[in-house]
Amino acid sequence: MHGGATSAPPPTPSTQQSDKPMSTSAAADALSSMLHRLPPTLSLPTRRAQPATCPPVPVVSLSQARSNPSLLSSKLGFFQLTDHSIPPQLADSAESEALSLFDLPREKKEACFPRNWPVGFEEGDEVDDDDVEGLGESFCLDESCYTESAGLSLASLSEFSRALEKVGLEVTELLCRSVGFESPLGKGDQSPTRVCSMMWVAEGLSGKSKTPVAGRFYPYVVGLQYQIRGGQKYSLLADSGWVSVVPLVESVLVTIGDIAQVWSNGELKKVRGRPVAGLGEGNNKSRCISMSLLVILPIDTKISPVLPAAAISGGDHSHKDDDNDEDGNGRNVDELGDHQINDSSIVSTGENREIEGRLFKSFCLEDYAWRVYHERLHFKDPLDRFRIKK
Repeated sequence: MHGGATSAPPPTPSTQQSDKPMSTSAAADALSSMLHRLPPTLSLPTRRAQPATCPPVPVVSLSQARSNPSLLSSKLGFFQLTDHSIPPQLADSAESEALSLFDLPREKKEACFPRNWPVGFEEGDEVDDDDVEGLGESFCLDESCYTESAGLSLASLSEFSRALEKVGLEVTELLCRSVGFESPLGKGDQSPTRVCSMMWVAEGLSGKSKTPVAGRFYPYVVGLQYQIRGGQKYSLLADSGWVSVVPLVESVLVTIGDIAQVWSNGELKKVRGRPVAGLGEGNNKSRCISMSLLVILPIDTKISPVLPAAAISGGDHSHKDDDNDEDGNGRNVDELGDHQINDSSIVSTGENREIEGRLFKSFCLEDYAWRVYHERLHFKDPLDRFRIKK
């Protein structure tokens, strides 16, 4: 994460004794928070459906989207971006450096990329199910990983990450404009101090006969993956289920994340987790990795819809969280880390767009990120627990 990684402490009960007994409500909240941080244990089904072949993936020119942001408002949760500034030679060099990481001895992988959740080296694991693919090794890299990895040359991978991040910030701005609000991350070439990014380099699946898993999923705004060669297939867990896509060569596969969906109050479709690379039939012995750049937020961020105050529940703030603040004029203010989003300053656009109310409650990114990262299969949308039931 270019903005710096924050290590989440393991969930342990407090050992300190209080002079005053905790109230029943406070005790329940503390227990709930602790349980939410525990990695869940899930039993896998005996069989899983194979990813469906997706209809043609929308192709969007970045230069055209600058004048018409609505082109990015995909109903699928993902699209292909062309006319960007990332040179193919840089992507090739970055892939070569990324592949070299998997050739390192295990001891050096752990020494050069120590675990500092979510950043660092993660070993692969296997699933006791013939129909489900286990997770391969992966590296989650932020800016510090490129500078602190002694003896490793990762200059191209670092430059490639910065280039993708720049595109990701512009795409985020245009996506937000397409559904009627300004991006909380800032605009274009500006350098927001509170935005982060993380390059996730992971091994691909061993073959196409098994179903991928969505494990090691970290919440993000948008994800970007450069398509280096033709025929490379990816599996995506969209809102509609698993789909299989083959992006155009030299395009950037953009996936819309869960944070962007909450910001848009559900108007944007999303992809859960990263694209999972697959080798395809007849290439099972080939090496295959994915390099996904995730635009993410600091771990202390509160996530909530970015909406005009009058549009939230038709002016009824009964759904507003108890810990939401109001300014001196009674206007709803949601926090984005150290930034504040004043709802009354955001104007809704679109001729046919009607906001019926706020669909998501605010929630802490840290607890949510810890939980979804340790889940291996997402049978239910992890955002369901934060949806406001009418």
